[in-house]
Amino acid sequence: MSVRREPDRIVLDGACPVEDAETLAALLLAEPGLPVDWTACGRLHTAVVQVLLRLAPPLPGPCGDPFVARWLGSLAKQGTPDGAVD
Repeated sequence: MSVRREPDRIVLDGACPVEDAETLAALLLAEPGLPVDWTACGRLHTAVVQVLLRLAPPLPGPCGDPFVARWLGSLAKQGTPDGAVD
């Protein structure tokens, strides 16, 4: 599985297929506001992207998926009030 819960964050690692969207949503709904580290993901299925768009967790760092980083990289700025990326 490419979605895992760590004590202080959720990590997306490697390719994140459609099956990971439900797991990610459940983790985020259980702990709203928990940051999602997407720096190590290789590819995000659009269902996973939709979960991130809908639940809007903090996304510190750049996305590891080049396509997502290019088109949705500004999502990472929502992690801090002033728009700075940690």
